[in-house]
Parts: sequence; structure tokens; C-alpha cells
Amino acid sequence: MIAMVVLSGGLGLAVASPLVALMTLTTEIGILARRSAALNLGAIRRVIAGALVGVPLGVLALRRVPEQALLPLLGLVIAGYALYALWGRRPPELRHPAWGLAAGLLAGLLGGAYNTAGPPAIIYGDCRRWPPPEFKSNLQAFFMVSDGLVLLGHAFAGNLTRAVMTHYAVTLPAIVLGLWLGLSLERRIRLAGLRTLALALLLMLGARLIWVTL
Repeated sequence: MIAMVVLSGGLGLAVASPLVALMTLTTEIGILARRSAALNLGAIRRVIAGALVGVPLGVLALRRVPEQALLPLLGLVIAGYALYALWGRRPPELRHPAWGLAAGLLAGLLGGAYNTAGPPAIIYGDCRRWPPPEFKSNLQAFFMVSDGLVLLGHAFAGNLTRAVMTHYAVTLPAIVLGLWLGLSLERRIRLAGLRTLALALLLMLGARLIWVTL
């Protein structure tokens, strides 16, 4: 989400959205390869089904809705998620299977338009009380499928332009290096402090997107 906020301000949503989808899919493949043992595909099948509908609608909105209308909404989504996570309160447990479809639909919409499928999927996983190892693996698998769908949508919509692919080629070595460093340092970093810092940064960036487009 940090990359989406930073790049959309400099490159515009039309370039940033497919570019971030390429970047995140690359990292998700690497992370899931390390955490696949705890994956529970049955737990995310309804979320994926919802995303199959939501992603094309989100990609369509990116092409049809003016950018000045989309950027404040992106800021609201990111700032709202940061506030929710910083609040520290656990949401109620969800048991009905329809919630998985709803979460996938919303995640797909946000993923297709903004590459921010994370908040609905993360909140849904929290509400389903997935154990920590399964939580991480399930989310990475869902994001990998979601970003794959987003990229297909961008390809059909003609959004994978030369500019997007050039930026991706330039950033790929840094992505691979960052992925290797992150996985290597995973057990040596105090994740609680790092998480709080990242959420505070997301809150400021989301507020900035809202402010500059008003």
C-alpha cells in the first residue's frame, strides 16, 4: 500500500496500478514459496470467487472514473485501514460463508482499481480467527491470485504499457534484493514496532492523498 500511495502521486494511477500489481505479485510468489506448508485453500475459495467478480469492475473503474475522484477514495481506504489496525481492537468472529464472498468482492474492487486488496482480506482473515501461520499463508495465496487477476484485467484493458514494463524492469533488482533481505531478517526484527511505524506512515500517506485532491 505504501508503494501504491507513493507511485500514484508521481506516476498517476494508470501507471502505478499495473506497476504495483507486477511488483507485489513478484514478492508474493517468493513469500508463499517459503510459507506454503500452512496454506489452507479451502478457507479462501469463497474470497477468491468474490474477487473474480470484483477485480474486472475495479479495473474498469480505473479507466472510466476520473483520477481526481479515485485518489481521495484510495486515501480513505488506506487511512481507514491504518486507523483500524492501530486501534488494536479485534473485530467480531464471522461464521457465515457469505462474508467470504463479500470480502473477496470488495478486495477485488480495491485491488483492480488501486492495488489495495489487503484491508478487506486481512480483516476477513482476522474475523475468521485463522491461526498465525495459516493467516500469513492464506493471505499470500489470495493476494497472489488477486494480483494475477488484476494483471490479466490490466492486460485486456491495455494498461500494461511500455512505461509500466520499463519501470518494472528498473525496479525488479531492488524487489528481489528487498525480498531476500526481508526473509533473511524476518526473525531478527521486532515486528510489533515495525508494524506500528508502517501503519503510522500509511495513515499519514492516506491523509496526504485526501488533502492534495480536495
